[in-house]
Amino acid sequence: MTKFNRISLAALALPLTLALAACGTEADDGEAPAGEPIAAIEAPEGQVWADTLNVSPEDGYIIGNPDAPIKLIEYGSLTCGACAGFSAEATETLKDKYVASGVVSYELRNLVRGPDDLVLATLVRCGANEGYHPLSEQVWGNLNELLQPIYANQDAAQQAMALPPEQRFAAFANTFGLTDFFAARGISRDQAQACLTNVEEVTAIAERSQKQAEELGVTATPTFFINGKNIGNQSWTSLEPMIQAAGAR
Repeated sequence: MTKFNRISLAALALPLTLALAACGTEADDGEAPAGEPIAAIEAPEGQVWADTLNVSPEDGYIIGNPDAPIKLIEYGSLTCGACAGFSAEATETLKDKYVASGVVSYELRNLVRGPDDLVLATLVRCGANEGYHPLSEQVWGNLNELLQPIYANQDAAQQAMALPPEQRFAAFANTFGLTDFFAARGISRDQAQACLTNVEEVTAIAERSQKQAEELGVTATPTFFINGKNIGNQSWTSLEPMIQAAGAR
């Protein structure tokens, strides 16, 4: 479980401190809403629920039936090892079994913990909306490779973040190979540069993260909600029975 170190919005005009909190997978005590078994819901002709994507007003990326009776939300950090572990363990079953049934929708929202997290949260949004989940999974699948150079050279990270706002995020991404990582996955260097120099949008990502965390009491990642109820930090092993208890089969 990764404790959330809030980013001061004023810090976007100053060097940001890297969040280096440890991750784990110990589940919090949360009780999911209970419900009767729900029959599968057929997707409209020509559609597949697991390929259906919508963006919520909270800037979360929802896959599945937008009217699914069971709505699963994850607040995840792209620099969190426990989130990476959840992604590796849960993604295939969550999408192919539960989301594909039309009974469960899965919404991922970013909880930003530091400048590396903010740069990554910006880059996974940089292409088509449909790329958000696959790119997030790619980040988590290569997490050690991406973060180790940053953790090993915090002086360079601080130097990048000390640049003017319209330069710092692109400089950070270029310094640590993040631009190249995303270029190999369909986000061109020009696209990345445009996204990372859009200070208004980068700031908005951080603001939404902080505001939602404060309003909803999200203090660690990954934190899950089922039908609006905060069930805390969970692993897939503890979360799947909760989804089933809510009515998914």
